[in-house]
Amino acid sequence: MIPHAGRRAAGDAETRAANRAWWDAEAEDYHAEHGAFLGDDGFVWGPEGWTEDELDLLGARPGMTVLEIGAGAAQCSRWLARRRGVRVVASDLSRGMLRTARRLDGTDPPLPLVQCDGGALPIADASVDRVFTAYGVIPFVADSARVLREAARVLRPGGRLVFSTSHPVRWAFPDVPGPEGLTARTSYFDRTPYVESDGDVVTYAEHHRTLGDLVRQVVAAGLVLTDLVEPEWPERNAETWGGWSPLRGQLLPGTAILVCDRRGG
Repeated sequence: MIPHAGRRAAGDAETRAANRAWWDAEAEDYHAEHGAFLGDDGFVWGPEGWTEDELDLLGARPGMTVLEIGAGAAQCSRWLARRRGVRVVASDLSRGMLRTARRLDGTDPPLPLVQCDGGALPIADASVDRVFTAYGVIPFVADSARVLREAARVLRPGGRLVFSTSHPVRWAFPDVPGPEGLTARTSYFDRTPYVESDGDVVTYAEHHRTLGDLVRQVVAAGLVLTDLVEPEWPERNAETWGGWSPLRGQLLPGTAILVCDRRGG
């Protein structure tokens, strides 16, 4: 039961504390609900079901060093280590999620896991070739611009950041999969976060940025936006995931994937 849910301001510290606690508590249940769709070593970019094997947006190649932020149970990192032969580190704010990642891990040597804030990476400057997140970090922080600056900082010249997130246009529509989710009810331009709380204590928060906001943050971080992918809902996918569904996917974009490069030095 959600004691209270609605739109209100939520700062950086309370957002971080709330989402860390929420994902710690939900980690195993989340995997139980979505694990079959995601796979234990699959790289899925979003609820539409498109994979990195199909899209090759990250472009990771053998010998590269890759950092995943907001890794959750590290399915994507595990796929990269096993299928692309890269050195990969999976990071997440939630210890619960990383415990689930370790439980699932069958790689030898074990996949390196780091608990950290995506906006304060314990990684040296210009030390990795690729940074990515599939639906992690960006909507769950109050300052996504800082996350993008950190990603740019740790990337080597010529490196790449790729992140997927809920398509910003979804913010205007009810988060339901049926016909009632096809009519805009709120302003796309209202950046007030969605917050769940128990009394005065925030227990979960999501932050909205328009597509233009995200593009400006990418540019301000010193990155070049080289592609913006709005994946269509494939006929093969009959799954409903929260507010994502085949019905809505035929009419509205559900995911935005931004491919961002750091200029060579």
